[in-house]
Amino acid sequence: MLESFRAIVDGEDLPPPGARAPSEEELTRALQVLLKSQCVYAGTPGIGRSYELARHYAPFFQAYFACLGYQFDVMHRDQMVCLRVPPEGVRHDAQAERLRKDETLVLLALRLAYEEGLRAHRVTTEGVVECTTDDIVESIRTATRSDPPEEARLTEILRLFARKGALRLGERDKVEKITPLMVMPGIAVLSPDAWMDQVRAWGAARGDEEA
Repeated sequence: MLESFRAIVDGEDLPPPGARAPSEEELTRALQVLLKSQCVYAGTPGIGRSYELARHYAPFFQAYFACLGYQFDVMHRDQMVCLRVPPEGVRHDAQAERLRKDETLVLLALRLAYEEGLRAHRVTTEGVVECTTDDIVESIRTATRSDPPEEARLTEILRLFARKGALRLGERDKVEKITPLMVMPGIAVLSPDAWMDQVRAWGAARGDEEA
């Protein structure tokens, strides 16, 4: 792995067309950005060449993150690179930390909002579905029959998932007290189908107990 890293930095592994080989700092930063954010886009601010390098040197990134138990993917249509966490097995890393109940509910509501947007053809060419915090609150109430988090806690949770590339927050409307949201394709990485099935099963069992 160190040899592959050195080959990229030394330019033996050809750089992107018209670009120079990355420095050690740039390549290290690209690895760190993915570990921190999990989903990274061509337009993600403040990451330098990280997206470009991850996409171009995909075989190196795949091999590197495979050593850590992650699956590295390049989603060309969505201009996204991401890390997927295998659902099986015991894990000891930050990416696989168990979510709190309110975080789980918000993540589920975001995924449902994204799916609804896809079905209604309300998705942009960048794969973004727009909604608001009011939509998330209502989805939590109707889909999970649970009370949504208070506004401050909801914003905190949304910012957590925004750092992971699941959404972007717009500017809060102080009069209406709602915040526009742009749900990104990375929501399907953070809430994969297997996870959705588990949450739905949990919700169904909870409903049966209440009945």
